[in-house]
Amino acid sequence: MDRVAGQKRAGAFLYPQIEPFDQRMMDVGDGHQIYVEQCGHPSGLPVVILHGGPGGGCSPAMRRYFDPSVYRVILFDQRGCGRSRPHASVEANTTWHLVADIERIREALGIRNWIVFGGSWGATLALIYAQTHPERARHLVLRGVFLMTEGELGWFYGGGAGAFWPDRWADFTRPIPPDEHGDLIAAYHRRLFSGDRAEETRYARNWAAWENALASVEHDGIVGEAPADYARAFARLENHFFLNKGFLETDGQILRDLPKLRDVPATIVQGRYDMICPPVSAWTLAQNWARADLRMVARAGHALSEAGISAELVRIMDGLRA
Repeated sequence: MDRVAGQKRAGAFLYPQIEPFDQRMMDVGDGHQIYVEQCGHPSGLPVVILHGGPGGGCSPAMRRYFDPSVYRVILFDQRGCGRSRPHASVEANTTWHLVADIERIREALGIRNWIVFGGSWGATLALIYAQTHPERARHLVLRGVFLMTEGELGWFYGGGAGAFWPDRWADFTRPIPPDEHGDLIAAYHRRLFSGDRAEETRYARNWAAWENALASVEHDGIVGEAPADYARAFARLENHFFLNKGFLETDGQILRDLPKLRDVPATIVQGRYDMICPPVSAWTLAQNWARADLRMVARAGHALSEAGISAELVRIMDGLRA
């Protein structure tokens, strides 16, 4: 879950756009190659950015939250999306493959530990990565928390959010026959993986439009048509992960495994009016994690680009420079 665009932050601007000093395609096995880039200070404080979706891909705008004279910023496109190849592929593409890829990147770049910065699905992946490798996470910076629970998926794909956006919900459900509305994730899965490229793209755009319409508290719910390749990768990967409940062992696994993070500090930024990832997940996470600091942002929704969210994230990263 996520879409990003760099914007002005409250009272100031994001850091100026910077170009990567290193770009590479990394072979991670299973027929996958992932795109990895580094920017900022080559010997600076390392921070790895985990984009949303799954399937959203990284964006140049994501570089702008970090002082380039201080941070060594590592971004990558997760398997199957962005510049990674094969595009829109779900083969050998699970949460655990992505966790292993993050470790491969760290080892290849010679980094002992790093700040892990992720929003939405990126926050989910950051939490699971840190629970798997707590010694490698020096600090987690999480935004728009998504814990990959059945309750959260039910909220967004079972009508909860639709009660606030009935017009956009009608657009999302209209292409699916009423007798399949009991499981819209499965219904969309059948169409996103039909083997008919035109059909897959049509349903992918509808899947993406539902999420993008609800991203910002300032949004009027009207979205343009997403590019075909982007929408198909985003929808197929997101649907694949959600159909499989994030490939977790049990519902609520992230909260169950929080004791593994007892020595890892975290800062959580959450929009008060996030319709995609409701604030109760961030609040519950912080209530059960002694070293977590929750920053609830008033008049903000889910998008990284919202002024209050951006301002808070830059403030946090500026504060972690020491």
